Amino acid sequence: MTEDLPVILLVDDEPTNLRVLRTVLNDLYRLLFAKNGLEALQLAAEHQPDLVLLDVMMPGMTGFEVCTALKADAQTRHIPVIFVTALRDEIDETQGFDVGAVDYITKPITPAVVRARVKTHLSLVQAQELKKTRLQVIQRLGRAAEYRDNETGLHILRMSHFSQVIALAYGLSPKRAEDLLHAAPMHDIGKIGIRDDILLKPGKLTDEEFKEMQRHPLIGAEILGDADSHLLQLAQQVALYHHEKWDGTGYPHGLKGEDIPLEARIVALCDVFDALTSTRPYKSAWSIEDTMAHLQAQKGRHFDPQLVDLLEQELPKILEIKARWAE
Repeated sequence: MTEDLPVILLVDDEPTNLRVLRTVLNDLYRLLFAKNGLEALQLAAEHQPDLVLLDVMMPGMTGFEVCTALKADAQTRHIPVIFVTALRDEIDETQGFDVGAVDYITKPITPAVVRARVKTHLSLVQAQELKKTRLQVIQRLGRAAEYRDNETGLHILRMSHFSQVIALAYGLSPKRAEDLLHAAPMHDIGKIGIRDDILLKPGKLTDEEFKEMQRHPLIGAEILGDADSHLLQLAQQVALYHHEKWDGTGYPHGLKGEDIPLEARIVALCDVFDALTSTRPYKSAWSIEDTMAHLQAQKGRHFDPQLVDLLEQELPKILEIKARWAE
């Protein structure tokens, strides 16, 4: 059905150019047409096209000005813009990329080139949408776990950002650190599978109850499954290993030292730091000084010694995050 086809907005002050583009693209996409910049902005805001093919030299608003306006509006900034122009000057190309365009097609157009460029950029849009959807699923699953625990959404937010800071300080790439930011909220997803009378018990757990509680990393790994998404794979790894300890006394597998995946070691430290420095129904917040003394005492026991030192090094950034999302 034509309703399922991607929507492309074609903008050119010359009707002949619009007719040529229509001939090239009409069988593959739903098309919208604008003859000037103001009309283009109105159609973009109203119809949210998947792509804009935009002439540069137009009376009134130039294509550069139209693109600038599209990128300045939160409603339309995500729409990719391809300039279609006879301009070949390198300076003009640079200006177009500076204002937010993703590509150029030169006039006179070649139909095969137009179709290929449009297909490529629409594929990139779909890939970004898929990534965004996966990320939202992960975030909502993390939120679901919060409803089963005494922790708060702000705790999840803080410790995730702490984890990103420590990952960057360790030397991980910005991409890998950002992936950890998005995966960290899933660390306790397995608590969904723990009985209420154990999970919400106000007092100390019995040995049998604690043994049951120790199953939540395994449950979390099972929930996240063997996904092909790198982000879900990382979330599974964090969920499974964040209760392992540097000295091998943790659970569920008793891993030791660097056998514990790095991202899980980071999340374990950041989770405990925020839990200790936060008020809970069953405890008062520890001071930063007492918390850091405890973490230093646990270097080489519970926590990776290098990560504890990095947290202390990055403490100003950590405390800024904590203040930004205070309870």
